[in-house]
Amino acid sequence: MSHAPLALFNGSYLSRRPTGIGVVARDLVAALDPDLVPLLDPLGDVRPGSRAIPAGLSPEHGRRGHLARLRWTQNELPRLLRASGAPLLLSPLPEAPLLRGVRSVVLAHDLLPLRYPQLRPLLAYHLAYVPLVLHRAVRVLCNSEATAREVHGRLGVPARRLVPIRLGFDPGRLRPLGLEREPFVLVLGRHDPHKNLARVLRAFAAVPDPGRELRLKLVGPHDHRYTPALQRLAVELGIAARCDWLPWVSDLERLDLLNRCRALLLISLWEGFGLPALEAMACGAPVIAARAGALPEVVGDAGLLVDPRAPLEIADAISQLGRDPGLARTLAAAGPARAASFRWDATAAHVSAVLREFA
Repeated sequence: MSHAPLALFNGSYLSRRPTGIGVVARDLVAALDPDLVPLLDPLGDVRPGSRAIPAGLSPEHGRRGHLARLRWTQNELPRLLRASGAPLLLSPLPEAPLLRGVRSVVLAHDLLPLRYPQLRPLLAYHLAYVPLVLHRAVRVLCNSEATAREVHGRLGVPARRLVPIRLGFDPGRLRPLGLEREPFVLVLGRHDPHKNLARVLRAFAAVPDPGRELRLKLVGPHDHRYTPALQRLAVELGIAARCDWLPWVSDLERLDLLNRCRALLLISLWEGFGLPALEAMACGAPVIAARAGALPEVVGDAGLLVDPRAPLEIADAISQLGRDPGLARTLAAAGPARAASFRWDATAAHVSAVLREFA
């Protein structure tokens, strides 16, 4: 390249089977100009200007991958940044070298590990390292107004350094297909406690379903700490035969599920954004979401908002969609219109403008 880039994109979190932050990282870097923001690429994909970095740093590789990524971030990333001539590192999560000479712009998704702390090996990472990265960053991109308020209120990062941005979705991967809706409701996401899946199971069990035709499909990686207890609860509630636990689905399978489900359920106690809700709206799937965190600002009036601590209210929303085809059609039409305001090209333009402040 004939000129120095604005920033290097930290792609160390990227993997072949992305979820959550990995999906955001993949789609955001795809929308950015590769000349202005070259990718540090662990996957060997063909992208102009990208620099190869080691594979094996992503969450797919478990705790070993996480530790390897943190070591690489502190020890190798500063050298790559200096060699590139880029004045900034752009990181799709709050990870960056802590050396004083490294300037970073990082994306904050939520502070869930601080809101719901758990005694686990990564607790120190969330209690000490992540807040330090957020305080050291020259700008913190926040995936919602709710996240910006939390980063400021809980950690004291100055509001002037916080930039709320809108995430997006890929219309090539997520779009209405005009398929007939089928009698199942869908959950996309991990099985962590804040996802509130025990109450989702109780709500599903309370939905009147004399023919026992309605199914619950739960798509998300199984976790030995939480999944077995949830599956036992499904047995106790008498709904185990109507629950399908799918650890992972491809993009095509995800598109199909979102086009065939009666509704997507996102009943978390807190979400910094709530990407599955946006994906569902993009496919015309009715959304039942919690009145918590950023979900109301993402869903707006294009879905049904419920109290995440009230299983009967959740059950009533599911029942309502089953017995009121007019409501289901209204939400199916409202979803894509709402989703259209979340565009990666607009996000990329906003992020690039932030980076130019420091060029």
